[in-house]
Amino acid sequence: MKRLSALFVSLLAAAGVHAAEVQVAVAANFTAPAQQIAGEFERKTGHKAVLSFGATGKFYAQISNGAPFEVFLAADDTTPARLDKEGGTVAGSRFTYAVGTLVLWSAKADFVDGKGEVLKGGKFNRLSVANPKTAPYGAAALETLTRLKLLDAVQPKLVQGENIAQTFQFASTGNAELAFVALSQVFKDGKLSSGSAWIVPGEMHEPIYQDAVILAKGKDNPAAAAFLEFLKSPYAHAVIKSYGYALR
Repeated sequence: MKRLSALFVSLLAAAGVHAAEVQVAVAANFTAPAQQIAGEFERKTGHKAVLSFGATGKFYAQISNGAPFEVFLAADDTTPARLDKEGGTVAGSRFTYAVGTLVLWSAKADFVDGKGEVLKGGKFNRLSVANPKTAPYGAAALETLTRLKLLDAVQPKLVQGENIAQTFQFASTGNAELAFVALSQVFKDGKLSSGSAWIVPGEMHEPIYQDAVILAKGKDNPAAAAFLEFLKSPYAHAVIKSYGYALR
């Protein structure tokens, strides 16, 4: 029994030597699924993913200026591709981990109809959108309004969030009656978690392909490669789909 206990302790010690920590920059729309995936990742591998959330454009600026991130889960595919071209990533590590869906949402039940006609009625004072310069979902929101020929009409009512998380906060607290947010923020296990929403048809804007990549600083970190590999696992795929994302 003592020998078995000693062996068990030695195995734990060995596992501890190989366990590592990885710094991950995560687009704000992916907050909830990333937290769930990171928790299971640590349980399964012993590695720990330290998550930071924010706007993709701001992360790009921080990474370009030497921020210590080792993995990047962006809200688009253009930013990781740009980092690829600039030599800021591990070549060949980039892939699309999720395809995002834009939704018009209100914290009020029955406020948003199934076709988004509420935008034309004008019976709202504030419409929250994410900064289109740094947040791909914000750019998609403006594309949608332009396609609907409503951008000029609603321009005076627009409230800009720094990222998609703040955009959602404006609507969830009642500071804006409406917000264009990520479906993942208001959707779980096949149903709307609260309020009312219109899922914006994909043809209203450019596809929101969200790419993940190992950054140059994570080149020699085994936890960085392990985390991206885990993101491709059946478990991670199930979590991603449960929040309303599609897989490419």
